[in-house]
Amino acid sequence: MNTYIALLRGINVSGHNKIKMVDLQQLFINNGYTNVTTYIQSGNVIFSSDELNTSKIEHTIINEIKKQFSYAIKVLVLKKSELTAIYNFNAFKNITELDFKNVCVTILKENPAEEGIEKVKSLAAPDEKIIFKERNVYIYCPNGFGRTKLSNTNIEAKLKVYATSRNWNTITKLVELSNI
Repeated sequence: MNTYIALLRGINVSGHNKIKMVDLQQLFINNGYTNVTTYIQSGNVIFSSDELNTSKIEHTIINEIKKQFSYAIKVLVLKKSELTAIYNFNAFKNITELDFKNVCVTILKENPAEEGIEKVKSLAAPDEKIIFKERNVYIYCPNGFGRTKLSNTNIEAKLKVYATSRNWNTITKLVELSNI
């Protein structure tokens, strides 16, 4: 049995695409996934499955949400080892003066092209920090994420690849929950 983390994009945001976590949990159970745990309302699900193909799991979840709730959303499924690697790398862990409530990780569906990376870096304000590590973009925005040009939407547009972002507290909690 393998442990996975599903990161759903665009549910329960500003009153759009509302899904109760109990209903989301049941959707996963109904599709044969086990040990299903949700974390906060923004679409984080930890679960187990014998399936090895994460793309197949993503398609199943996307199709079931569309069928049950009529929402077309994006889903990214990570192996537990991938989430742990994101957490362990933490591009900012040695910079003690950073306030980690202003750190997030944008997780990409695939590795970005160098041209796109430079376009994203050009969006950063002088006091913001951005570090690319394979399919992950570590971002520090001291003035908060509501004011930065380094939004998930802008990153997707510049990289031309699907992405979803989670703040550092959420990454930390998902690692904890996946180890239970």
